[in-house]
Amino acid sequence: MNSVAIALSGGVDSAVAALLLKDRGYDVFGITMSISEYSNKKIETAAQVAAKLDIPHHVIDLKTEFNNKVIKPFCHNYGVGKTPNPCVLCNYYIKFNALAEKAKELGANLLATGHYAHILETGDGFKLLKGIDSVKDQSYFLYMLEQERLKNILMPLGGLSKAEVKKIAIWLGIDTVIEHESQDICFIPNNGFDQFISENVITESGNILDVDGKVIGQHQGLAYYTIGQRQGLGLSSNTRRYIIRLDSDSNTIILGEREQLFLTRLRADNLTWISGKVPSLMEQISAKIRYRAPESPVKIRFIDDYCEVEFEQPQWAITPGQSVVFYRGDEVLGGGIIETPNASMS
Repeated sequence: MNSVAIALSGGVDSAVAALLLKDRGYDVFGITMSISEYSNKKIETAAQVAAKLDIPHHVIDLKTEFNNKVIKPFCHNYGVGKTPNPCVLCNYYIKFNALAEKAKELGANLLATGHYAHILETGDGFKLLKGIDSVKDQSYFLYMLEQERLKNILMPLGGLSKAEVKKIAIWLGIDTVIEHESQDICFIPNNGFDQFISENVITESGNILDVDGKVIGQHQGLAYYTIGQRQGLGLSSNTRRYIIRLDSDSNTIILGEREQLFLTRLRADNLTWISGKVPSLMEQISAKIRYRAPESPVKIRFIDDYCEVEFEQPQWAITPGQSVVFYRGDEVLGGGIIETPNASMS
């Protein structure tokens, strides 16, 4: 019998995933990460879920790994005017690397999670597919996973909708134990982003400019702002102006009109591919520039170790530091980190 470690987060999704695996005959045990001083509540809830499911439960201290691979890069990127996605790094370096290794040490052949995505084994290897629930699909956050990791991962919720998962949780009687889902960054509790930045990122105030280079105000530090932001700039104006660029070289913020945020091109680096290589067929590829962004057909041009991407439909607020993820239909091909918007496709 295959032994499966389910990454219990204290949420509904991982709890239902554990139940489904147990019902399928797997030898299941729970494994929960301790990644920050704010993990205790989730650990406590995960332990209650494990008890309800009658499965063993282990807590793994990954604070050092999480700090080095997620928090430090997060702080660095914000400090230079980028807007990183910590969930992408956490999935790659922590859940499906450090945690997976700990699970193996505890005797697990496989690691399972409550992600809404599919892993399909084919004659050509493993493919990563979207979950059938288009609202909850989380394949965007998993684009860095390679073949060696995918072969040891189970994602039992890929074929279920969130509504179905909630029904199972109610039937199981764990819906009252688990807290409501939170969209906050897990290591920044209570939406205390500004406080976190002030305590962890070295910032320097600088000028706010209009598109003509005229100084129209002062900012507190690039880390407090992001592309597309309109409020919280401390400016009074008769027209709505948005952040269209954060320039770390000059430590300035440039404001413009909303229309100037609609762009069709970007440059991305740190490219990774699910198959381990660049797709041989570069047709019928679409991409999205953030988790909730709509997909758009794209053309991709490769230059050295980066690529230039041209979208069929203009994209709003292309943001350096975020991930651009490539799809063909329901299949995730791979992705990269956005370096600059509006790169040329010469």
